[in-house]
Amino acid sequence: MKLSNFKEIFNQRIKRGLVRRYNNWKIRQAAHQVARLSPPAQGQPIALFKASTGIDDLSWNAGFHLLTSWALQMKGVPVAIFACNAGMTRCVLGTNREHPQKEPPCKSCIYQSRTLYAGTNHAHWFEYQPDARLDTSIQNLSLQDMMSFTWEQLPLGALCLPGLRWILRVHHLEDNEKTRFFYREYIRSAWNVARAFSKFLDETNPRVVLVFNGQFFPEATARYIAQQRGLRVITHEVGLQSASAFFTEGEATIYPIHIPDEFELNDEQNATLDAYLQKRFQGDFSMAGIKFWADIKGLDEGFLAKAARFKQIVPVFTNVIFDTSQPHANTVFEDMFKWLDMILETIRAHPETLFVIRAHPDETRARKESRETVQGWVEANGLEKMENAVFIAPKEYLSSYELIQRSKFVMIYNSTIGLEATLLGKPVLCAGKARFTQYPTVFFPQSVAEQKKMLEEFLSAGQIEFPAEFTRNARRFLYYQIFKSSLPFDEFLMPSVRTTQTRLKSFRLQALPESQAMRVILDGLLQDGDFLL
Repeated sequence: MKLSNFKEIFNQRIKRGLVRRYNNWKIRQAAHQVARLSPPAQGQPIALFKASTGIDDLSWNAGFHLLTSWALQMKGVPVAIFACNAGMTRCVLGTNREHPQKEPPCKSCIYQSRTLYAGTNHAHWFEYQPDARLDTSIQNLSLQDMMSFTWEQLPLGALCLPGLRWILRVHHLEDNEKTRFFYREYIRSAWNVARAFSKFLDETNPRVVLVFNGQFFPEATARYIAQQRGLRVITHEVGLQSASAFFTEGEATIYPIHIPDEFELNDEQNATLDAYLQKRFQGDFSMAGIKFWADIKGLDEGFLAKAARFKQIVPVFTNVIFDTSQPHANTVFEDMFKWLDMILETIRAHPETLFVIRAHPDETRARKESRETVQGWVEANGLEKMENAVFIAPKEYLSSYELIQRSKFVMIYNSTIGLEATLLGKPVLCAGKARFTQYPTVFFPQSVAEQKKMLEEFLSAGQIEFPAEFTRNARRFLYYQIFKSSLPFDEFLMPSVRTTQTRLKSFRLQALPESQAMRVILDGLLQDGDFLL
């Protein structure tokens, strides 16, 4: 490592540490003030589950969780917080992939959690209690057996699987001792969460349970148990706008949104959406604090010269294989790579068509690099040697939108760019369940055979028509997703040194419960509202 790079990393760590300490001081001061300002609590509590929203800093989801708990207290609504006090032998964020035996950083995590709940006596801290009978039952299980493992009617294997894939950054798990070790520890920890959370529910009798997205095993287990009891469970994730949150009674990672049949965008709403799309088509957008397109570029002369030799262009937009949206997406194909295998056959059979395989930019995001990549699939299948295939790597900032405009049709697994391609007037052949496939917005054949048939029809067709309702629904869905379901927290939160983290702004605490976002969230939690602006 160069000395200059070392100094930059060192300085960043110092800056992060200072900012974190100052932010935690602000949180503690505000928490004590909330306790002073809050009226006596009455009624059944709202249960807030805290386990997977950060370890040593304030993540965006931890910020949404914290501000919601403050707003509830200031409205006189009791809160009951279920928080981790070294309650898991391994947690998802505390897993060290390279060193399985390294224990999670519980000390730092507990310090951060206790900072969030300073001044409150509403926190219930759960610790780890081993279960020798469970340990014996799972000790010699194969990977496949653990995937289907159930204990006392709890599907612990299934509940732990998405988080395991996420932290190992793969979909296809290797059946080796490291993977089995992590799986066993997650199952043991999930069972401990289950027992402790069940006791917590018995003691607190909450009216609603609020958890982070519901995919990592602590939250997935808590959600499962609460729903088995008939309790309403709300999940939350980062929204599509900057510094915004998405709350839902469904599963946050699939973004279920109900749009009334009669809803139509008026002139002002159409203008607002068009202005947003104009910026997005130029690469000017971010999600969860990440700006993916740092320097978007047009199609270069080399690509255009190559493309000119072919009858038609078909872009293929992929996803990150371990992303928490993928368990929802895999309804037609077993996984995204099975879909790519089908496309590979088609590439070989159609030399007149130029297929452009585009890797998702998040595959190489710092600290979240995928270990099962589209680039690896491309290299393993020799696509780079095929005359009618082009691979666009994650860090190649070529304009996807310019590529779409030159295409005959677009292929996606479950990428949001499919929705945008519809708005650009291009037919979209979708292979995985996406946020927007809950409404007719793209072509989405429901079997592998139907996928192959439609792909062949599209390739041979002179022109592909698609229903006008696709465009109508795409505009309606995108407007709802951006401007109705993304609840703004920018009055209270701003990006930290690392943009995936946040810190408190200075604001009057009395303004928090009356803010636009909090009125919607409180109505959703207390009055069964829809969490829409």
